[in-house]
Amino acid sequence: MAIVFQPTEGLTKKPLHYCPGCNHGIIHRIIAETLVEMGLLDDAIGVASVGCTYNSYEYFSCDFVQAAHGRAPAVATGIKRTHKDKVVFTYQGDGDLASIGTAEIIHAAARGEKICAFFVNNAVYGMTSGQMAPTTLLGQVTTTSPFGRDASYQGYPINVSELISNLTGAVYVERVCVTDYKNIMNAKKAIRKAFEVQLSGKGFAFVEFLSTCPTNWGKDPIEAMDWLKEKMIPQYPLGCFKGADVDFTKSDDNEEVKA
Repeated sequence: MAIVFQPTEGLTKKPLHYCPGCNHGIIHRIIAETLVEMGLLDDAIGVASVGCTYNSYEYFSCDFVQAAHGRAPAVATGIKRTHKDKVVFTYQGDGDLASIGTAEIIHAAARGEKICAFFVNNAVYGMTSGQMAPTTLLGQVTTTSPFGRDASYQGYPINVSELISNLTGAVYVERVCVTDYKNIMNAKKAIRKAFEVQLSGKGFAFVEFLSTCPTNWGKDPIEAMDWLKEKMIPQYPLGCFKGADVDFTKSDDNEEVKA
């Protein structure tokens, strides 16, 4: 019988700890699959920070480093500058990247560091009981905005992809989601393109994934997926904000990248 689906070599056999309905598992898988398909798994180094994904090193089969809260881009910068032949990526949540790690991600992009940043936005602090995050929507109820986020008191959500796309060193910026097969395939294409950017040596690549957090949103998995589509996408529209028309499959030396 022909095999039509099987575990990817890019992930270990350790069971994921994420809550039912959380999208981290899907995102992990498609990143891992892409590394395998591009022949990059043995040359990849991931960097995780603090949050629900702090122990990504237990799930990915490539080398992984644990960084302090928000500092993954700084750690990834040091690794890439030291090991120029490696493919280096960060995996970060919104509470990590868009809050305590704002300076690190902004300046890594501004410098055009040759790394990939994978940013998972679920509009809330997931690991620490659901506090308001920089990406929390207006009116969204969290443990620290019990009456809903009020712009006059708590400010506005930060659209990180749009912000990063204004920086010259960022050469590819795209926002995706994994709500269905079509979007999962689009997300996988964005991951591949991000790695192609790094292999081409042209600069910084950034992919944002809209994700659910059923536990802290107080919803079941299906309700959470519907809420993402109905509430998050209008605030955080999907699409490529920079680099859509650029061919990153060629290096600066006009050589084919590894595929």
